[in-house]
Amino acid sequence: MNDTSAPLTPEATLTVVLDILNKAAEAHGVHEATVLGGVHDDEWPQWYAEHMVANLEAHGYQIVGPTP
Repeated sequence: MNDTSAPLTPEATLTVVLDILNKAAEAHGVHEATVLGGVHDDEWPQWYAEHMVANLEAHGYQIVGPTP
């Protein structure tokens, strides 16, 4: 869990987003193979977004609105 409310640096943000995206890609491959029987998922953007949001939340991250 992220124990600070301080904004991440761009480099740290890249690391977090890349890790979550790679995990989503791996999980989605399994989803397509097992749940969809090997069929391409036309709804993959929605699936990725849901998976990534859940993963970020599970690790204590939250996205906040833009700064004024």
